Amino acid sequence: MPRIIATPLHLPLVTPGDDLPRLIADAVLHHRVDLAPQDVIVVAQKLVSKAEGRYVRLSSVTCTEAACTLAERLGKDPALVTLILQESERIIRAERQALIVHHKRGYVMANAGIDQSNLDPEAEAGEPAALLLPEDPDASAARLSTRLGELLGIKLPVIISDSFGRPWRRGSVGVAIGVSGMPAVLDLRGLPDLFGRTLQVTISAFADQVASLACLLMGEGAEGVPAVLVQGLSWTAPHGTGQDLIRPPQEDLFR
Repeated sequence: MPRIIATPLHLPLVTPGDDLPRLIADAVLHHRVDLAPQDVIVVAQKLVSKAEGRYVRLSSVTCTEAACTLAERLGKDPALVTLILQESERIIRAERQALIVHHKRGYVMANAGIDQSNLDPEAEAGEPAALLLPEDPDASAARLSTRLGELLGIKLPVIISDSFGRPWRRGSVGVAIGVSGMPAVLDLRGLPDLFGRTLQVTISAFADQVASLACLLMGEGAEGVPAVLVQGLSWTAPHGTGQDLIRPPQEDLFR
């Protein structure tokens, strides 16, 4: 059995324009580990969004009539609801103070992934602000992977992770929204199971599993672990992207 090692990477608080790859590389070098080509860097979405300057001051948002009406019904900030609608293709469900949307990148998620927790007071400049998802998480992951390769002398795969809730189950888990340099899914169809039966439908959400492992160390509150180095993984499947994890509409039995 492979031995999987997950190492928390501690970074200083990140602000817009910071050299995030260098901060991550410095944190990796601090641990003096021997790196292998299939070691993976998992980076929290919020860290990437901060470095990319995806802050929005709520005072700068012009609220739409539809957002104001919906915000009043849900008991939410109208400016925040306006941002959620701007980042979304459509609303899936809106009730009980919950706003589940189909994000413009294809995710089905609460509040379009917009967050207000753990935002740096300096970056907010004393004003309420919100943090949007990266514009293109897969592109962000690819840039990080390339730059980390230059800094570390070995190109490592990168996952950008976020916390998603799930239908029919309580709580959130870490998932991959950006993937570079590794498979996002492993198609196991056609392989035998333990007793020789051929697997018919099994597709493993490989990048999600790695992201969830890393999120055990990252936590959801004041843990202060925004990135994790995961070592000991192995695969032979072709590389993919975070978009591979999104179920195509023709396969969706729930909407």
